[in-house]
Amino acid sequence: MTTPLLSIEGLRVEYRSSTGAVTAIPDLTLSVAAGESYGIVGESGCGKSTLLMAIMGHLGINGFATAGRILFDGRDLLQASAQELMRMRGHGISMVYQDPSAALNPTMKIGRQLMEVPLQHDGASPKEARARTERILTDVHLPDPASVMARYPHQLSGGQKQRVVIAMALLANPKLLLLDEPTTGLDVTVEAAVLDLVGELRDKYGTALVYITHNVGVVAKVCDRVGVMYLGDLVEEASVKEIFANPRHPYTRRLMACVPRLDHDKHTISFLPIPGQPAPLHARPQGCCFGPRCTGFAPGLCDRAIPLEAVAKGHLVRCVRHERDDLFAPAPQELVVPVEARDETVLAAEHLGKVYDLGGTLFGMGSGRQLIANEDLNFEAKGGEVIAIVGESGSGKSTFARVLAGLQPATSGRLLVLGQDLAQLGAKQRTPQQVGAVQMVFQNPDATLNPSHSAGFPVARVLRKFGKAKSGRETRERVSKLFEMVRLAPHLQRQRPGRLSGGQKQRVAIARAFAAEPDVLVADEPVSALDVSVQAAIVNLLLQIQKTQGTTIVFISHDLALVRHLADHVVVMYLGKVMEIGPVRALFEPPFHPYTEALLSAVPVPDPTVESKHIRLSGETPSPINVPKGCRFATRCPRKVGAICDDVVPPARDNGDGHLIHCHIPLERLRQVEPIFQPEAAG
Repeated sequence: MTTPLLSIEGLRVEYRSSTGAVTAIPDLTLSVAAGESYGIVGESGCGKSTLLMAIMGHLGINGFATAGRILFDGRDLLQASAQELMRMRGHGISMVYQDPSAALNPTMKIGRQLMEVPLQHDGASPKEARARTERILTDVHLPDPASVMARYPHQLSGGQKQRVVIAMALLANPKLLLLDEPTTGLDVTVEAAVLDLVGELRDKYGTALVYITHNVGVVAKVCDRVGVMYLGDLVEEASVKEIFANPRHPYTRRLMACVPRLDHDKHTISFLPIPGQPAPLHARPQGCCFGPRCTGFAPGLCDRAIPLEAVAKGHLVRCVRHERDDLFAPAPQELVVPVEARDETVLAAEHLGKVYDLGGTLFGMGSGRQLIANEDLNFEAKGGEVIAIVGESGSGKSTFARVLAGLQPATSGRLLVLGQDLAQLGAKQRTPQQVGAVQMVFQNPDATLNPSHSAGFPVARVLRKFGKAKSGRETRERVSKLFEMVRLAPHLQRQRPGRLSGGQKQRVAIARAFAAEPDVLVADEPVSALDVSVQAAIVNLLLQIQKTQGTTIVFISHDLALVRHLADHVVVMYLGKVMEIGPVRALFEPPFHPYTEALLSAVPVPDPTVESKHIRLSGETPSPINVPKGCRFATRCPRKVGAICDDVVPPARDNGDGHLIHCHIPLERLRQVEPIFQPEAAG
């Protein structure tokens, strides 16, 4: 066996403060070979980012590596001087951070920031630095590098900024590239393009990768081996195929059971969230760190020191009961039975449109400009149904949600909720009953909960505002019941949002929405920023509440795997218009719209034995101020049939059972398109 490029041996990392020290990583050992792609998965707080910061020497003033070694190319980084670490970061190891906006200086042009790398670390001349920068921007598929270099970060899209950060890391010619959740928050199409880029650059430069993420599908796509971390411990390690086919640690099993799959839905499989919360670092459990949350925990056996042992070639597990499959089977009460939709139509959009008037041209001359956010939307939802709206950023999903919730009035058409047209009525013009009938759960609960008030305050406020509770005593009782409904402990009512986890805050937001007893719940990307285990718990919670309340849910997302699990009907939007609509099963197999096909091909499948059709959209989405005359998708469509796509609005082709595809391609040809996903050929 060759010497590993990176070897971590018995690493211990502590954070110290005036109140004492806590151990983030107690004793970690792993290695990465040259050219290998190693994935690290786990929930927030498991120590993934701490590990990367320890490798880079960026633990901060209160972080200390108190034991062990980090060997890179045979040299212990923990013993290196500041100058040696700087040289290492310039030529040996580079890092791509989660938020490219935070990694780029907003006051400096892109070119200047990128050129700093060869100027500082290689002593290159400005001419040489510029030439290298333009070459690397070409490698990361950014068109017109000279134009990109002349822009500021805010003039680039999220995907473009992430490519710039990757280019900056590659300018150092690293042997090892560390990637910290580099696709979190990106559209599925942009995420797919970034993952493709990482794979291309790995093949071209032979760079080893350490990729940390909570998206198990990403690991299946880009990694050779996988390590699973929990509370700073490596609890399982195996090849990517082995860990998906045969997960052994109970924590890994539960992580896999939280991942949405494109071959199942809520009627055939239930998510199995991990019960409880990770223990705080200052109260680390004795023995197995996962013990307090494990259904197979045995006193006297699991509360002792447990080593990482081999259960097969290259497969290591830190569990003494991993062979007892029966201990980790789901309990009957964990299985969620979804509600059946009712016949009544609760929500209907009829030729609905939303246009923003941007005012006239310079000096008031010429016609005014308009931004078309929604145009001619037509769909409906039954009682107790989940209707999902999907599409890339800028497709008009959130605009429709704001119109539905009364945050903005529509410009044209009708929006019927329980038979009443609310299209032109903002929240202030609606009656209390109309406002209460439509409630919203936003993507970021931090931005919607007042940090100065307790978690129970907004729930109580809604009860009083809509007359759901008359007295203080009744209000307190109803708040307690709502907290119980969303699986929150009663004492959390008195905590401020800053003391709650992301999942707990989102549960408070859901409790607040259901306090008004709505007929329609609008969920705008409610789980996109959450760990996969918390995401699964929130989705199960929504399905359980929906079953008792009978609420219709409008679920807005760019995660098609999650939509496949949760939705009954799906609306696919692009640049303000509906491209395709139909039952969820119909949209995941041919015939489908070319845009839907591209979205599906971009989904990272959580199964390394499944091959996905490779379709990547080129170019940028057209401006909503100057939309194409014919099909909105024509400028990026890989199946464009000719000038008719540019000049004529496509017809709605009826595939039966409410499945409509707005496309010039005949249904017969669309039915002949190959499925997106196919099992890997044997051998």
